[in-house]
Amino acid sequence: MAKLLQDISIGSNLQRIRKARNLTQNEVCAKMAIEGRPMLQSTYAQIESGKRNIFISDLIVLKTVLHTSYEEIFSGLVPINKYEP
Repeated sequence: MAKLLQDISIGSNLQRIRKARNLTQNEVCAKMAIEGRPMLQSTYAQIESGKRNIFISDLIVLKTVLHTSYEEIFSGLVPINKYEP
C-alpha cells in the first residue's frame, strides 16, 4: 500500500473543507467506512494535524466524502525547495 509522505501538511486544508461542510471528524470517518475505507477518528485527527501520512486510497475517498476537488485539497500549498536552507 502506498502512502503519501507529507513533507507539507494537507491537514489544515482537510480540516477547513470538513468544517465548511459542517462535518465532524467522526462523521467523515463513518462516511469513509461506507465507501470501504474505515478509519478511526483518532487516525483522521492525526492526518488533519499533520502528524500522520495518508494512504492514497484514503485521499481518493476523502475527495468523494468531502465533495471536493484535489485542487481544493492542495490549495495554497507550495513545494519545499530542497536547495534553500
